[in-house]
Amino acid sequence: MPVDAIGFDSGWLHIANQVKVTKDGLVFAPPKRNKIRDVPLPNRVAHVLKQHMEAFPPVEITLPWLRVGGQSVTKRLLFTRLDGAGAVRRTDFNDRAWKPALVAAGVIPAPNPGERHQAAREHGMHALRHFYASALLDTGENVKALSNYLGHNDPGFTLRVYTHLMPSSDARARKAVDGLYEGTDPAPDGPETAQGL
Repeated sequence: MPVDAIGFDSGWLHIANQVKVTKDGLVFAPPKRNKIRDVPLPNRVAHVLKQHMEAFPPVEITLPWLRVGGQSVTKRLLFTRLDGAGAVRRTDFNDRAWKPALVAAGVIPAPNPGERHQAAREHGMHALRHFYASALLDTGENVKALSNYLGHNDPGFTLRVYTHLMPSSDARARKAVDGLYEGTDPAPDGPETAQGL
């Protein structure tokens, strides 16, 4: 993530590029499907990013744009290799940090000695997109806004992919009506109440 993408004052992240792994090497490229977008930056996340920047100052990384041999572009990246020698490859982060963390948390099994971690999309960093989507849907974020944040072209696609994560309508109905009566003194409920009327 480049430093210039973080709007600490505005409360937004500007998603305009990525570090992409190509067969010839790393390049800077637009986000998937060229979906440049803005995503809300929560205060707590901004605070953690600031702490990270203090502990690990951003590093200037120069990569070609779109293809190896393309025009060189320099970005100050927040997350780089520990040796400071370059950008982090998504695949390396998955294998060396993310999956070992999942093993330590008991989410996935440890690989057998000499073997790699099990290859499963739900065990990779892509799972964080699903977590983000489910967290927003659970709090009532609308599908159109979520679709924009995820970089989807069609809110219908977002709905089809994430509908199973949405709170059930009966739970929302109960919560909505209960909210109307918050702070009132509830009378006993049940058949006894109805008979006494």
